[in-house]
Amino acid sequence: MPQISEKGKAMPASPIRRLVPYAEGAKKRGVNVYHLNIGQPDIATPEVALKAIRENPLKVVEYSHSAGNESYRRGLAEYYRSVGIDIDHNQIIITTGGSEAITIGFMSCLNPGDEVIIPEPFYANYNGFATQAGVKVVPVTSSIETNFALPPIAEMEKLITPKTRGVVICNPNNPTGYLYSKDELEQLAELVKKHDMYLFADEVYREFCYDGHSHFSTMNLKGLENNVVLMDSVSKRYSMCGVRIGALISKNKEVMAAAMKFAQARLCPPSYGQIAAEAALSTPKEYFTEVYDEYIKRRDFMVEALNKMEGVVCPKPKGAFYTVVKLPVDDADKFAQWLLESFAHKNQTVMLAPASGFYATPGLGKDEVRIAYVLKIEDLKNAMETLEAALKQYPGRTI
Repeated sequence: MPQISEKGKAMPASPIRRLVPYAEGAKKRGVNVYHLNIGQPDIATPEVALKAIRENPLKVVEYSHSAGNESYRRGLAEYYRSVGIDIDHNQIIITTGGSEAITIGFMSCLNPGDEVIIPEPFYANYNGFATQAGVKVVPVTSSIETNFALPPIAEMEKLITPKTRGVVICNPNNPTGYLYSKDELEQLAELVKKHDMYLFADEVYREFCYDGHSHFSTMNLKGLENNVVLMDSVSKRYSMCGVRIGALISKNKEVMAAAMKFAQARLCPPSYGQIAAEAALSTPKEYFTEVYDEYIKRRDFMVEALNKMEGVVCPKPKGAFYTVVKLPVDDADKFAQWLLESFAHKNQTVMLAPASGFYATPGLGKDEVRIAYVLKIEDLKNAMETLEAALKQYPGRTI
């Protein structure tokens, strides 16, 4: 029988979705599963976006420009300018989700065998994108003791080799919810300039910054105009993950010219997704105010509930809608599977994302999980009650 490719063998399975068969099994047994494992908000998609799809008069769903519809790119450029990022629509390529933006960014800037430094824990799919591009991920560890702040620049510099071509950051961070400050980013900028590297910046959660903290974009780092490659998406901003519309943005003309060739090879981004995303640019401000207030309530409730549980440590995230939580368990992977296979409280259980999949360093995150507070308060209350009961019954409890 023919063998699959070495890249196919190396491609990691998603730690966020690996437990799906066990969740499906629990549901077939009649158990209600609270999904805290995935960043799928239950917030309604803006009505203007849904209406644009429902009432669109298209007779032929044709190819768009490989860079995306010009009207959308112009509107998107206006959005960025409204949040202090001065770019032109020609510096934007619309992609099939933020995932494609990252993959095309890597393939446009990096050669097979090149290395990128990423603070861990990091969005697990970066491993998959790097594997697709033949790039090696070099982790630099942040810790729960410092709320997952940016690791010291000196520690990052120690990891630089002749093959190091870039640094990847997610700000606000998935999975930790940490928000990098302007000072941290400026320190990072000095390192990037010193070694003439790329700075790949995933700023998907820009709108979700809490407690008076504001987002500072890498696009505004002085002297880094040709180094920054920005990846973005509408999935979380407008709660429409399924439209699969993202964006690759850079002021580096050579990067964008290379990226366009990859964009042409996949023809174009989704037509109806672009229609929805362009319409979403007209979302009323009240929508974001309501969403912001709702996430604050969810975050505050969940963080308080978790820290009341014996042996649980939960930092208070400054952004996004995730947190990495330390649990009193022997193995978070086993615990997450046990929750779905062997446990139920009032005929309900919870699905968590084991944090080991968000680390590249073997052995780290063994007693940690990522939790997404994307459910309404009533569901979160039931989920937290269920998790607390599970921790008391789990055979591998360590405290």
